[in-house]
Amino acid sequence: MQKITPFLWFDDQAEEAVRHYMSVFGDSRIVDVQRYGEAGPGKAGTVMTVTFELAGQQFIALNGGPHFTFNEAVSLSVDCVTQEEVDELWEKLGAGGEEGQCGWLKDRFGLWWQVNPRKLNELLSDPDPVKAGRVMKAMLQMKKIDIQALVDAYEQ
Repeated sequence: MQKITPFLWFDDQAEEAVRHYMSVFGDSRIVDVQRYGEAGPGKAGTVMTVTFELAGQQFIALNGGPHFTFNEAVSLSVDCVTQEEVDELWEKLGAGGEEGQCGWLKDRFGLWWQVNPRKLNELLSDPDPVKAGRVMKAMLQMKKIDIQALVDAYEQ
């Protein structure tokens, strides 16, 4: 069992969200489902928590009611190797959600994701501040990250 597990609070769509995330990431599984009992606070028999794994990372999703919602202060960052992977995850995670700036998007459940190509970090880490600065400037103009546009800015 991992020491620290992200705990995600949903209104009443934890199970639906988990199934959606599992459809996006192939290496995933449900580990455990706990249901509310007679003591509540949810309706007896309904899903309370779903413990699940995505790409080897474990999470817990809670049906906790409408008291709290996600915001950009916490997001899940996904490491992508290719533009095709960026494009696929952007489309699947963003379906029914909202595009943000610089590779950020909000899914239809309100959870924020960062869909980041490895190349972005590589280019931003260049010891030449002028090259890294051009990459940063290009990225700040993007919603979904375009790897080739970053490389073009870097090589100017």
